[in-house]
Amino acid sequence: MRSFRTPAAAGMGCLFALATTAACSGQGDAAPTVTAAPSTSSSAGAGTPPPSGSGTSYAPYVSAGQAAATDAAGSPTTYNLAFVIADGDDCVPRWDGSHAVGDAAVASRIAKLKEGGARVRVSFGGADGRELAANCDSAPELAAAYGRALDVAGTTLADFDIEGDELGDSASTALRSQAIARLQEERPGLKVSFTLPVMPKGLNKHSLALLASANNHAVQVSTVNLMTMNYGSKYAGDMGGYALSAAGAAHAQLRKVFKTSDATAWRGMALTPMIGVNDVKGETFTLADAAEVRAFAEEKGIAWVSMWSTARDRQCAGGTDPAKAATHCSGVAQEPGAFAKVLAG
Repeated sequence: MRSFRTPAAAGMGCLFALATTAACSGQGDAAPTVTAAPSTSSSAGAGTPPPSGSGTSYAPYVSAGQAAATDAAGSPTTYNLAFVIADGDDCVPRWDGSHAVGDAAVASRIAKLKEGGARVRVSFGGADGRELAANCDSAPELAAAYGRALDVAGTTLADFDIEGDELGDSASTALRSQAIARLQEERPGLKVSFTLPVMPKGLNKHSLALLASANNHAVQVSTVNLMTMNYGSKYAGDMGGYALSAAGAAHAQLRKVFKTSDATAWRGMALTPMIGVNDVKGETFTLADAAEVRAFAEEKGIAWVSMWSTARDRQCAGGTDPAKAATHCSGVAQEPGAFAKVLAG
């Protein structure tokens, strides 16, 4: 997913570490242990269980630096803070590559997001800029960089949004896996999600290689978050249907990668559409598509649903524009916060 910095134009080791107590001891399919960590909290990464009985949380992507009037729509249980990346060639974590992780304005924003009881998840990477694994020289250095951002945000939830050229970079993939494994050893409560591009036919070879690398390094993966968006001109049309197809195909792949049960694979999944007009011509994710995705997520027991992004969850000042994706509005006719309310269920 893109940054908020510029206007938009454009043989395995660990199983899913959901709410099980033996995710790395061959017991990954065991029933969740709820006495220490309820599945609606730790597996979904949410601060509190959603009000409905579905167990599917709502966790939208938000700008770490700039508030939107629609941030709180749908009463998110978790906010995904976008994005921590490097600035140039260094190994220093910064919000959008430009603001220090300890920036006072960002700290104030995070505090306000937490006021209603929601948690925050730091998202590293994104479509723009350089993910820290591409710059840092060693796993200890990289783990420390990730840890600084998590400490400042006061969270034990980390998301790694890996896409573009970095998704196919085997060196940074291996280094990232080593660093995350080290970080989880140092911070036993750290919940890790990977946000990856997907097609209606499933995850590509690079995404599967990334997950295999994480698994081979004993990274405990709580969630694989699918970016159900921007498929290409071949798939223009039914964005809700394509999201469901992508989820179904990826579910089979996740079962194979993590050698886990049907239900656990669903519970280890999240779905993130780009609401409204997408970056690819002909792709428009409607409110009806959002309702379809939410119903599917509840039916399958998917951990959480998200969207890109809260800032876009309003109608553009000029009305609708199906030919161009904008940063701060959806491009479709809607009430402010309408997508959030539908996706939250």
